[in-house]
Amino acid sequence: GAARASVSLSGFRLGFGHTSGGYPLSRVRRWIQAACCAAVVALGLPAHASEDEHILVLGRISDDPAAHFNQLKPLLDYVVPRMRDVGITEGRILMARDAQQMASYLRRNRVDWVTETASTAVQLQARAAARPLLLTERNGVSSYHTVFFARKDAPIRDLAGLPGHTLGLQSPASTSAYMVPMTALLDANLSPEILLAPNDQPSPDRVGYVFARSELNIASWVHKGLVDAGAVSSLDWADPERVPRAFRADFRVIHETDPYPRALELVRRDMPPAVEARLREVLLQAAGDPAARDALRLFFHTSRFLPLDAASQRSLDTLDGLDCDILVTT
Repeated sequence: GAARASVSLSGFRLGFGHTSGGYPLSRVRRWIQAACCAAVVALGLPAHASEDEHILVLGRISDDPAAHFNQLKPLLDYVVPRMRDVGITEGRILMARDAQQMASYLRRNRVDWVTETASTAVQLQARAAARPLLLTERNGVSSYHTVFFARKDAPIRDLAGLPGHTLGLQSPASTSAYMVPMTALLDANLSPEILLAPNDQPSPDRVGYVFARSELNIASWVHKGLVDAGAVSSLDWADPERVPRAFRADFRVIHETDPYPRALELVRRDMPPAVEARLREVLLQAAGDPAARDALRLFFHTSRFLPLDAASQRSLDTLDGLDCDILVTT
Protein backbone atom coordinates (compact mmCIF):
# COMPACT_ATOMS: atom_id res chain seq x y z
CA GLY A 1 0.00 0.00 0.00
CA ALA A 2 0.93 3.66 -0.23
CA ALA A 3 3.06 5.10 2.53
CA ARG A 4 1.20 6.98 5.21
CA ALA A 5 2.88 10.25 6.10
CA SER A 6 3.06 12.87 8.81
CA VAL A 7 4.57 16.33 9.00
CA SER A 8 5.68 18.49 11.90
CA LEU A 9 4.41 21.96 12.77
CA SER A 10 6.77 23.92 15.03
CA GLY A 11 8.56 20.69 15.88
CA PHE A 12 5.41 18.58 16.44
CA ARG A 13 4.25 15.87 14.08
CA LEU A 14 0.87 16.12 12.40
CA GLY A 15 -0.66 13.69 9.94
CA PHE A 16 -2.54 14.96 6.90
CA GLY A 17 -3.24 14.12 3.31
CA HIS A 18 -3.13 16.39 0.28
CA THR A 19 -3.45 20.12 1.01
CA SER A 20 -5.12 22.75 -1.13
CA GLY A 21 -4.58 25.98 0.84
CA GLY A 22 -7.13 28.59 1.91
CA TYR A 23 -8.27 26.79 5.06
CA PRO A 24 -10.56 28.71 7.48
CA LEU A 25 -9.07 29.92 10.74
CA SER A 26 -11.13 27.42 12.73
CA ARG A 27 -9.41 24.52 10.96
CA VAL A 28 -5.99 26.07 11.56
CA ARG A 29 -6.86 26.36 15.26
CA ARG A 30 -7.84 22.67 15.32
CA TRP A 31 -4.49 21.75 13.73
CA ILE A 32 -2.62 23.78 16.36
CA GLN A 33 -4.66 22.19 19.16
CA ALA A 34 -3.96 18.75 17.71
CA ALA A 35 -0.25 19.55 17.58
CA CYS A 36 -0.23 20.58 21.24
CA CYS A 37 -2.07 17.42 22.23
CA ALA A 38 0.37 15.34 20.21
CA ALA A 39 3.26 17.02 22.01
CA VAL A 40 1.80 16.14 25.40
CA VAL A 41 1.22 12.53 24.39
CA ALA A 42 4.73 12.26 22.94
CA LEU A 43 6.27 13.04 26.33
CA GLY A 44 5.24 9.63 27.54
CA LEU A 45 6.32 7.69 24.45
CA PRO A 46 9.66 5.98 23.76
CA ALA A 47 11.85 7.63 21.11
CA HIS A 48 11.48 4.77 18.64
CA ALA A 49 9.31 1.94 19.88
CA SER A 50 10.10 -1.59 18.72
CA GLU A 51 6.64 -1.84 17.17
CA ASP A 52 7.66 0.98 14.80
CA GLU A 53 10.57 -0.92 13.25
CA HIS A 54 8.45 -1.47 10.13
CA ILE A 55 8.21 2.30 9.58
CA LEU A 56 10.73 4.27 7.52
CA VAL A 57 10.83 7.91 8.66
CA LEU A 58 12.11 10.49 6.15
CA GLY A 59 13.21 13.77 7.74
CA ARG A 60 13.64 17.29 6.43
CA ILE A 61 14.63 20.61 7.99
CA SER A 62 11.90 22.96 6.84
CA ASP A 63 10.49 26.45 7.17
CA ASP A 64 7.57 25.43 4.93
CA PRO A 65 6.33 21.97 6.04
CA ALA A 66 3.30 21.83 3.75
CA ALA A 67 5.33 22.52 0.60
CA HIS A 68 8.13 20.14 1.58
CA PHE A 69 5.65 17.41 2.50
CA ASN A 70 4.38 17.41 -1.09
CA GLN A 71 7.96 17.23 -2.38
CA LEU A 72 8.98 14.35 -0.10
CA LYS A 73 5.92 12.10 -0.06
CA PRO A 74 5.99 10.81 -3.68
CA LEU A 75 9.53 9.43 -3.31
CA LEU A 76 8.68 7.90 0.06
CA ASP A 77 5.63 6.28 -1.56
CA TYR A 78 7.95 4.87 -4.24
CA VAL A 79 10.58 3.58 -1.82
CA VAL A 80 8.48 1.91 0.88
CA PRO A 81 6.82 -0.86 -1.22
CA ARG A 82 10.28 -1.83 -2.51
CA MET A 83 11.57 -2.40 1.03
CA ARG A 84 9.04 -4.95 2.22
CA ASP A 85 11.66 -7.68 2.00
CA VAL A 86 13.56 -5.99 4.88
CA GLY A 87 10.44 -5.43 6.97
CA ILE A 88 9.51 -1.88 5.94
CA THR A 89 5.77 -1.55 5.30
CA GLU A 90 5.00 2.07 6.15
CA GLY A 91 6.55 5.50 5.62
CA ARG A 92 6.33 8.71 7.61
CA ILE A 93 7.70 12.25 7.22
CA LEU A 94 8.99 14.24 10.17
CA MET A 95 9.98 17.89 9.79
CA ALA A 96 12.41 19.77 12.03
CA ARG A 97 12.70 23.52 12.40
CA ASP A 98 16.52 23.51 12.40
CA ALA A 99 19.63 21.32 12.37
CA GLN A 100 19.71 21.09 16.15
CA GLN A 101 16.21 19.60 16.30
CA MET A 102 16.95 17.22 13.42
CA ALA A 103 20.11 16.05 15.19
CA SER A 104 17.98 15.31 18.25
CA TYR A 105 15.53 13.28 16.14
CA LEU A 106 18.42 11.27 14.63
CA ARG A 107 20.02 10.59 18.01
CA ARG A 108 16.69 9.35 19.40
CA ASN A 109 15.91 7.25 16.29
CA ARG A 110 12.89 9.40 15.48
CA VAL A 111 14.22 9.87 11.91
CA ASP A 112 15.85 7.21 9.74
CA TRP A 113 16.74 9.05 6.53
CA VAL A 114 17.46 12.72 5.83
CA THR A 115 18.04 14.68 2.62
CA GLU A 116 20.20 17.77 3.10
CA THR A 117 22.82 20.13 1.71
CA ALA A 118 26.51 19.53 2.38
CA SER A 119 26.82 22.08 5.19
CA THR A 120 23.83 20.73 7.11
CA ALA A 121 25.00 17.18 6.44
CA VAL A 122 28.30 17.78 8.22
CA GLN A 123 26.45 19.36 11.16
CA LEU A 124 24.26 16.25 11.46
CA GLN A 125 27.36 14.05 11.24
CA ALA A 126 28.99 15.99 14.07
CA ARG A 127 25.91 16.32 16.29
CA ALA A 128 24.19 12.98 15.70
CA ALA A 129 26.77 10.72 14.03
CA ALA A 130 24.53 10.56 10.94
CA ARG A 131 26.21 8.72 8.07
CA PRO A 132 26.26 9.78 4.41
CA LEU A 133 24.46 7.22 2.27
CA LEU A 134 24.51 8.70 -1.25
CA LEU A 135 25.19 11.85 -3.23
CA THR A 136 22.12 13.57 -4.67
CA GLU A 137 22.31 14.91 -8.20
CA ARG A 138 19.88 17.78 -8.75
CA ASN A 139 19.11 19.14 -12.21
CA GLY A 140 22.01 17.09 -13.54
CA VAL A 141 24.51 18.60 -11.08
CA SER A 142 26.11 16.46 -8.36
CA SER A 143 28.77 18.97 -7.29
CA TYR A 144 29.47 22.67 -7.53
CA HIS A 145 31.89 25.23 -6.11
CA THR A 146 32.01 28.74 -4.70
CA VAL A 147 32.99 31.81 -6.74
CA PHE A 148 34.50 34.88 -5.01
CA PHE A 149 34.19 38.08 -7.02
CA ALA A 150 34.81 41.83 -6.82
CA ARG A 151 34.38 44.81 -9.10
CA LYS A 152 36.93 45.06 -11.90
CA ASP A 153 37.81 48.58 -10.74
CA ALA A 154 38.51 47.39 -7.17
CA PRO A 155 42.08 46.67 -6.04
CA ILE A 156 41.18 43.12 -4.89
CA ARG A 157 42.55 40.42 -7.19
CA ASP A 158 42.71 37.35 -4.92
CA LEU A 159 41.91 36.22 -1.39
CA ALA A 160 45.11 37.77 -0.09
CA GLY A 161 43.67 41.18 -1.00
CA LEU A 162 40.57 40.80 1.22
CA PRO A 163 41.91 41.86 4.68
CA GLY A 164 40.60 45.30 5.56
CA HIS A 165 37.73 44.85 3.10
CA THR A 166 34.14 43.60 3.31
CA LEU A 167 32.64 40.39 1.92
CA GLY A 168 28.95 39.81 1.21
CA LEU A 169 27.61 36.34 2.13
CA GLN A 170 24.09 34.91 2.16
CA SER A 171 23.29 33.42 5.59
CA PRO A 172 24.79 31.01 8.16
CA ALA A 173 22.62 28.23 6.67
CA SER A 174 24.22 28.45 3.21
CA THR A 175 26.81 25.94 2.06
CA SER A 176 28.06 27.85 -0.98
CA ALA A 177 27.68 31.38 0.35
CA TYR A 178 28.85 30.88 3.93
CA MET A 179 30.35 27.55 4.95
CA VAL A 180 32.62 27.10 1.95
CA PRO A 181 33.77 30.76 1.83
CA MET A 182 34.64 30.60 5.53
CA THR A 183 36.64 27.42 4.94
CA ALA A 184 38.48 29.08 2.04
CA LEU A 185 39.36 32.13 4.16
CA LEU A 186 40.65 30.02 7.04
CA ASP A 187 42.64 27.79 4.68
CA ALA A 188 44.28 30.97 3.35
CA ASN A 189 45.21 31.94 6.94
CA LEU A 190 42.82 34.89 6.88
CA SER A 191 40.76 36.03 9.89
CA PRO A 192 37.01 36.59 9.31
CA GLU A 193 35.16 39.22 11.35
CA ILE A 194 31.37 39.45 11.36
CA LEU A 195 29.85 42.89 10.71
CA LEU A 196 26.35 44.10 11.55
CA ALA A 197 25.87 46.23 8.42
CA PRO A 198 27.54 46.68 5.01
CA ASN A 199 28.86 50.12 5.97
CA ASP A 200 30.73 48.78 9.03
CA GLN A 201 34.49 48.67 8.65
CA PRO A 202 36.56 45.62 9.62
CA SER A 203 39.93 45.69 11.33
CA PRO A 204 42.76 46.25 8.83
CA ASP A 205 44.04 42.70 9.27
CA ARG A 206 40.63 41.00 9.10
CA VAL A 207 38.06 40.15 6.43
CA GLY A 208 34.75 41.70 7.43
CA TYR A 209 31.69 39.76 6.32
CA VAL A 210 28.02 40.66 6.37
CA PHE A 211 24.89 38.65 5.54
CA ALA A 212 22.91 39.89 2.53
CA ARG A 213 20.14 37.22 2.75
CA SER A 214 20.12 36.40 -0.99
CA GLU A 215 22.49 35.92 -3.91
CA LEU A 216 20.90 38.80 -5.80
CA ASN A 217 21.51 41.08 -2.82
CA ILE A 218 25.15 39.96 -2.69
CA ALA A 219 25.61 40.84 -6.37
CA SER A 220 23.77 44.15 -5.96
CA TRP A 221 25.79 45.16 -2.90
CA VAL A 222 29.09 44.44 -4.67
CA HIS A 223 27.96 46.29 -7.82
CA LYS A 224 26.85 49.34 -5.80
CA GLY A 225 30.04 49.32 -3.75
CA LEU A 226 28.24 48.61 -0.47
CA VAL A 227 30.64 45.69 0.05
CA ASP A 228 33.98 45.07 -1.62
CA ALA A 229 33.51 41.43 -2.64
CA GLY A 230 30.96 38.63 -2.64
CA ALA A 231 30.79 34.84 -2.73
CA VAL A 232 28.10 32.68 -4.36
CA SER A 233 27.83 29.18 -5.79
CA SER A 234 28.98 28.50 -9.34
CA LEU A 235 25.33 27.74 -10.18
CA ASP A 236 24.18 31.13 -8.93
CA TRP A 237 27.12 32.88 -10.62
CA ALA A 238 25.87 31.52 -13.96
CA ASP A 239 22.21 32.36 -13.24
CA PRO A 240 21.26 35.83 -14.55
CA GLU A 241 18.37 35.99 -12.09
CA ARG A 242 20.87 35.73 -9.21
CA VAL A 243 23.80 37.60 -10.76
CA PRO A 244 22.48 39.81 -13.59
CA ARG A 245 24.57 39.89 -16.75
CA ALA A 246 24.90 43.67 -16.54
CA PHE A 247 26.44 43.27 -13.08
CA ARG A 248 28.69 40.39 -14.06
CA ALA A 249 30.25 42.42 -16.87
CA ASP A 250 31.66 44.70 -14.16
CA PHE A 251 32.90 41.87 -11.91
CA ARG A 252 36.21 40.02 -11.71
CA VAL A 253 36.49 36.48 -10.32
CA ILE A 254 39.15 36.56 -7.59
CA HIS A 255 38.96 32.95 -6.40
CA GLU A 256 37.18 29.64 -7.08
CA THR A 257 37.08 26.81 -4.55
CA ASP A 258 37.32 23.07 -5.06
CA PRO A 259 33.98 21.34 -5.77
CA TYR A 260 31.77 19.88 -3.06
CA PRO A 261 28.54 17.82 -3.12
CA ARG A 262 25.30 19.48 -4.25
CA ALA A 263 23.29 17.49 -1.69
CA LEU A 264 23.37 14.22 0.23
CA GLU A 265 21.15 11.52 1.63
CA LEU A 266 22.05 10.52 5.20
CA VAL A 267 20.86 7.80 7.56
CA ARG A 268 20.88 7.48 11.34
CA ARG A 269 23.96 5.94 12.86
CA ASP A 270 22.33 2.67 13.97
CA MET A 271 20.02 1.93 11.07
CA PRO A 272 19.86 -1.87 10.64
CA PRO A 273 22.40 -2.88 7.95
CA ALA A 274 19.82 -4.75 5.85
CA VAL A 275 17.49 -1.73 5.80
CA GLU A 276 20.33 0.64 4.94
CA ALA A 277 21.58 -1.59 2.13
CA ARG A 278 18.12 -1.96 0.64
CA LEU A 279 17.41 1.79 0.84
CA ARG A 280 20.70 2.49 -0.90
CA GLU A 281 19.88 -0.06 -3.62
CA VAL A 282 16.37 1.31 -4.24
CA LEU A 283 17.61 4.91 -4.50
CA LEU A 284 20.51 4.02 -6.80
CA GLN A 285 18.16 2.19 -9.17
CA ALA A 286 15.40 4.84 -9.12
CA ALA A 287 16.80 6.94 -11.98
CA GLY A 288 16.44 3.96 -14.32
CA ASP A 289 12.85 3.22 -13.32
CA PRO A 290 10.12 5.13 -15.22
CA ALA A 291 7.84 4.69 -12.18
CA ALA A 292 10.18 6.95 -10.17
CA ARG A 293 10.44 9.76 -12.72
CA ASP A 294 7.81 12.10 -11.27
CA ALA A 295 8.80 11.34 -7.67
CA LEU A 296 12.44 12.22 -8.39
CA ARG A 297 11.45 15.45 -10.13
CA LEU A 298 9.35 16.52 -7.16
CA PHE A 299 12.16 15.52 -4.78
CA PHE A 300 13.96 18.86 -5.26
CA HIS A 301 14.53 18.17 -8.99
CA THR A 302 16.66 15.10 -8.31
CA SER A 303 18.19 13.55 -11.44
CA ARG A 304 19.69 10.51 -9.74
CA PHE A 305 21.49 9.25 -6.66
CA LEU A 306 25.19 8.41 -6.81
CA PRO A 307 27.69 6.57 -4.59
CA LEU A 308 29.78 8.82 -2.36
CA ASP A 309 33.25 9.08 -3.95
CA ALA A 310 36.57 9.82 -2.24
CA ALA A 311 36.75 13.43 -3.48
CA SER A 312 33.28 14.21 -2.12
CA GLN A 313 34.17 12.65 1.23
CA ARG A 314 37.32 14.80 1.42
CA SER A 315 35.29 17.95 0.77
CA LEU A 316 32.88 16.98 3.56
CA ASP A 317 35.80 16.36 5.90
CA THR A 318 37.07 19.87 5.13
CA LEU A 319 33.71 21.43 5.97
CA ASP A 320 33.48 19.30 9.09
CA GLY A 321 36.49 21.10 10.52
CA LEU A 322 34.72 24.48 10.52
CA ASP A 323 33.14 25.69 13.75
CA CYS A 324 30.29 27.79 12.35
CA ASP A 325 28.82 28.67 15.74
CA ILE A 326 32.03 30.47 16.67
CA LEU A 327 32.28 32.27 13.33
CA VAL A 328 28.73 33.60 13.45
CA THR A 329 29.25 35.12 16.90
CA THR A 330 32.84 36.30 16.58
